[in-house]
Amino acid sequence: MVLPNSVLHQRILSWYAAHARPLPWRDPQCSPWGVFVSEVMAQQTPVARVEAPWREWMARWPTPADLAAASPGDVVRAWGRLGYPRRALRLREAAVAMVERHEGEVPRLETDLLALPGVGAYTAAAVAAFAFGDRTVVVDTNVRRVLARAVTGVAQAAPSLTAAESRLAASVVPEDPATSAVWNVAIMELGALVCQARRPRCESCPLADGCAWVEAGRPAYEGAVRRGQGYEGTDRKVRGDILQRLRDAPNSLPRQEFDDIDPAEGRIDRLLHALITEGFVEPLPNNGNRFRLTR
Repeated sequence: MVLPNSVLHQRILSWYAAHARPLPWRDPQCSPWGVFVSEVMAQQTPVARVEAPWREWMARWPTPADLAAASPGDVVRAWGRLGYPRRALRLREAAVAMVERHEGEVPRLETDLLALPGVGAYTAAAVAAFAFGDRTVVVDTNVRRVLARAVTGVAQAAPSLTAAESRLAASVVPEDPATSAVWNVAIMELGALVCQARRPRCESCPLADGCAWVEAGRPAYEGAVRRGQGYEGTDRKVRGDILQRLRDAPNSLPRQEFDDIDPAEGRIDRLLHALITEGFVEPLPNNGNRFRLTR
């Protein structure tokens, strides 16, 4: 038996009230900009790794205007090992857009948020909900997994978001905007802490006695599987190593300082060229054989 929405709401919201992690961007006093930064940082990165860098960024760049005035090199250096450093440049570009289009403020409307660099449907919905308390449909992998198990009775969500999943997520969001904002973060938190992908803690789940997957005997997943991406030996790994070496350098580095990162012929030069084209790195104006983070 599928639990009615009213029961889903009551159980998940009550669980969240008792078990939510005290993350700084969940503080009612956190600015919309703080929420925005947290959402960009948490893309493809575990929340546990985000808190310390988030605090450092907010102390250094507490407003969009502060970040917009920073150099790309300073932004990439501060990003550190959060991964996918392109997000750092997109975050700075979004700050510039906020200054130019929105008087230095985070826009409230999802349509305006979607128009910012690096912002997709999830981030726009999340910022509208968590920064402004608007009723939106926030769907991430945790939400999809909780609903797949509790409502549809399958062990995992599909490899990529489907229209059916989007409709299901929309159908369970509370109508009241304030409650819906808490619901969106509460169901994500349940997926992150209890209804985990590999080791679900069903004994601690507030939905256990009404979960369709549990009632079916927790059958194994038989659908298509999303293949995980490797890291060692990839271009992404080598790019990250090049950027880290430049972060650690006080000024610039000669080309030969990167030779030991990867032995493949031509790979370092190819990736350096890509990093220059994308705005991460620049050769010194008077010495094309030395490189630094873009200023």
